[in-house]
Amino acid sequence: MTLRRNRRTTTLALTLAAGLTLAACGDDTGDTDSGSGGEADAGGASGTITLGFIPSWTDGLSTAYLLEDQLEKQGYDVEMTELTEAALLYTGLAEGDVDMYPSAWPEVTHASYMDEYGDQIEDLGTYYDNAKLTFAVPSYTEIDSIADLEGNADMFDGRIVGIEPGAGLTAATQDSVMPGYNLEGDYELVTSSTAAMLTELESAIDSQEDIVVTLWTPFWANSAFDVKTLEDPEGALGEAEGLHFLGTEGFAEEFPEAAELIAGIQLDDEAYGSLEDMVVNEYEEGEEAEAIDAWIEANPEAFDTLIVDEG
Repeated sequence: MTLRRNRRTTTLALTLAAGLTLAACGDDTGDTDSGSGGEADAGGASGTITLGFIPSWTDGLSTAYLLEDQLEKQGYDVEMTELTEAALLYTGLAEGDVDMYPSAWPEVTHASYMDEYGDQIEDLGTYYDNAKLTFAVPSYTEIDSIADLEGNADMFDGRIVGIEPGAGLTAATQDSVMPGYNLEGDYELVTSSTAAMLTELESAIDSQEDIVVTLWTPFWANSAFDVKTLEDPEGALGEAEGLHFLGTEGFAEEFPEAAELIAGIQLDDEAYGSLEDMVVNEYEEGEEAEAIDAWIEANPEAFDTLIVDEG
């Protein structure tokens, strides 16, 4: 198959870090422009809500554009902020530079960030309850378990192809999987980006070569590529967890209509899978609004608080 999406990530690491530094040095007087609050729009909800997400993590990409559609229909202004690392998102939430993270993994994968910043973050609800970190290989590769990687490093040129260095999946691989399955020394975890990992996976499958990559569910790549998930008998990648909407502290008080809508979003496998596929694969970059319109038309009862028509 050919990857249809080549999303460009706007790197805001330096600007966000600078903003956080200024916020830490500033005083508490006067108005702020943290992306929250605004003048009321007559006849609807009011304020500007900033959604922070990592474009290559397509769970957050898909739900960010769904929320943009729904919140704008309520009357909010929505700003989309693209970041490159989970740490920046959690820092931004804690400091109020980002109002919402639309697809967080706070129970297991991002638990360390919640330990650090959780007191300044508001959990707005769980929209999906069966997310899981995984390892995968092409379906033709003759191993079925992460345990089978031991002693077979030559099959994979001693490489495990991962994603972003700051991802929770990367930390779990380094801290739990590799020592737990005696892979240290024989394998190198290669990190760069989700897009780079998928490019390597596609190339290997096209050439019928063996490769092992870090993946997760739900993720469209599991069905788009001819891969199989490796068993994890040691449970090194953790248990299934929920995907949450997280807000900066005080979000529900400041944006009550938004909080009520968000709390009602719960997606099953079919609804979530179709949402991600519609945004990531069926429409091109820049056509996200059309993708969401098409998804809502096909799924008008996807969740209780869904706003189908404007006005």
